[in-house]
Amino acid sequence: MLIALLRTYVDRPMLLSLYNFLILILKKILFFFPFLDMSQSNDLQQQSSAVDPPPFDPIEPSTPVSYPIKTLEELESQAYFDSFHYPFNISSVSLPSSALYLPNRPRLLVCHDMQGGYGDDKWVQGGSNPEAYVIWHWYLIDVFVYFSHYLVSLPPPCWTNTAHRHGVKVLGTFLTEWDEGGLICNKLLETEESARMYAKRLVELAVALGFDGWLINMEINLEVEQISNLKEFVSHLTQTMHSSLPGSLVIWYDAITIDGKLKWQNQLNEKNKPFFDICDGIFVNYTWKRNYPELSAAVAGDRKFDVYMGIDVFGRNTYGGGQWNTNVALEVLKNDNVSAAIFAPGWLYETQQLPDFWTAQNRWWTLVEKSWGLVNKYPKTLPFYSNFDQGHGYHISVEGQQVMETSWNNMSCQGLQPFLESIDGPTPETIQVLVDVKEASYNGGGNITFKGFLEDSAVFTTRLFLAELPLGNQPLHLTYSVKSDGDSQLGLSLQFSSTNGERTSVLTASGDMYKFPSKFSKVIMAHPVRKPEMDPGWVVYEGRIEMNECILTEIHAVCYKLKPKNGELRSEHKIDGHHAKFFSTLGHVAIKNSEGNFCMPPSSLWLVEGQNIKISSDSQGSKIVSVKIIWKLKDGNDFMFPSYNIYVVKLAKQVEGNPGTSVKGVYNYLGVTQVTAFYVSDLSVPSGTCSLKFIIQACDFDGACQKLDDSPYFQLDIEGQ
Repeated sequence: MLIALLRTYVDRPMLLSLYNFLILILKKILFFFPFLDMSQSNDLQQQSSAVDPPPFDPIEPSTPVSYPIKTLEELESQAYFDSFHYPFNISSVSLPSSALYLPNRPRLLVCHDMQGGYGDDKWVQGGSNPEAYVIWHWYLIDVFVYFSHYLVSLPPPCWTNTAHRHGVKVLGTFLTEWDEGGLICNKLLETEESARMYAKRLVELAVALGFDGWLINMEINLEVEQISNLKEFVSHLTQTMHSSLPGSLVIWYDAITIDGKLKWQNQLNEKNKPFFDICDGIFVNYTWKRNYPELSAAVAGDRKFDVYMGIDVFGRNTYGGGQWNTNVALEVLKNDNVSAAIFAPGWLYETQQLPDFWTAQNRWWTLVEKSWGLVNKYPKTLPFYSNFDQGHGYHISVEGQQVMETSWNNMSCQGLQPFLESIDGPTPETIQVLVDVKEASYNGGGNITFKGFLEDSAVFTTRLFLAELPLGNQPLHLTYSVKSDGDSQLGLSLQFSSTNGERTSVLTASGDMYKFPSKFSKVIMAHPVRKPEMDPGWVVYEGRIEMNECILTEIHAVCYKLKPKNGELRSEHKIDGHHAKFFSTLGHVAIKNSEGNFCMPPSSLWLVEGQNIKISSDSQGSKIVSVKIIWKLKDGNDFMFPSYNIYVVKLAKQVEGNPGTSVKGVYNYLGVTQVTAFYVSDLSVPSGTCSLKFIIQACDFDGACQKLDDSPYFQLDIEGQ
């Protein structure tokens, strides 16, 4: 909290001045009292050696993490690609083709600067914090930058996966600062060849890990003689990124000038335009004045949308004050027809804005939406699927069956987020609509909950998605899961637009169809499907819609109530201690243009292997097992499913007449991965277990998962080891 408060009131130039002043004082003290340096360092070394954990060794197998590159030597040597963690850090979600190139309009860039970076998001296979920081208003963002104060900030794959899923580009950061940054630049810019070589190394990382480019932030003073090689570095990085990855971006931060001075210009002008001219855009420092956006647009000419005027959400001398007034600056930038760069939206999380993060985040981004507008819509292609998972929660379910009841976070699991309309303050609406991570989920750990009061004959509708989905001649097959109390019912309304602009609304619902014809163009009966493995209460509905040569533009949820039978009393669900007349949960929505599910490759078509196997024993006689499991199709096809659920079955010693008996509990859920590898770390195995069967359950783009009995597996014998 203290750090957050300091960040609110101390801006970058002030911090730099303070740093230089303290360094000067320290040098003078050590000059007159050199013995202080020796004695203090020895004492500190002895203290730290007693308490510090062993240094992180990226070569050694361990729970997969994301981490930055801290030195030029590490960057040059390409040591990252030899790391045990590298294969786990490859993003699995490609940027949609519709988002490959930025639109010709003002854009919104969001720069992550969250408590130093690599916090809860560093755990590639997921962490244990159900309240970890996440972003879910992706439909307002064009570009996301992962920022931390290291030399090379590589975006953890969870950010790239969920941003790409929503059509948002992701950039890493190359940063030089302080005295160390000056030494780094001396080597980086030693020759034209060295500048090109380090640029190539950055390109290799972005392409291999699957993100879309770089923010270049040089916050140091340079000699004028070094500028030509700096320009070569930026130019070669930009050109090589473009040739290696179409649609990629390199953006320059407004810090150092063309004459080598660290002097933030807060606008695009002759001091920084030479860098702007050789890359894809400039992130202008955030202490600009009212007329600077207009001046910058004039300098940029037909590239004015490549000028991203900075806004510091912490409010450090930023125009409008940031924080809850961030929209003030956004409105100015939108009016002046340039782009915006929001820096550190994690302010809401770091400063613990009231009443809680979920409410504060929705309220803050609603202000952004009102001043800037939507920049993205989905679905745009089929199949479309969302389970409303935000990437954190308290349980995990798979196709209606809860498989884990533990706090967790993993933003790679975040589904396409709904366009829920946040209402600030008292509202006449009778139904509260929220993404809920505590109520039961159908797939993953989230849902949309509808709760409140609804008259018997009333119908409540609310927006879920804004789409741009052109349809051909094939019918749409719609599937959605619902868990409702009593007579509460939930349907879906799809809005279509024809080529001549005619609008049609089609409702899919079950039961009591008499109340709908006047409210919708068409009403289609959804057929319930009850699968035996689902937890009680869940019902999957299926419907078929034919709207040839139209465009799907909106998806809405429709709340209504069943008509009670004669003499039957209404059931009520308690909400916050009060009786409510309506309560329903939407678990998922899936739309595709074909019936049935994709035929999953059976176990016999997979190759599964265990690596880095480590087995030890504890004092209670249990074994501790760690193993890396990898898999691929035997035919060499590199097709990847969106995700794989990992389970373990602990098999007991053979009992006479009943070989291969499994320990009670059968399938134990371990986690989920988006790549074809999973690391099991320190799995506790009770005595009496002879082998472990690790099962890999593939999950398709429409949310369907392979039957566990048909899934590939790796069996590890541990008896006697």
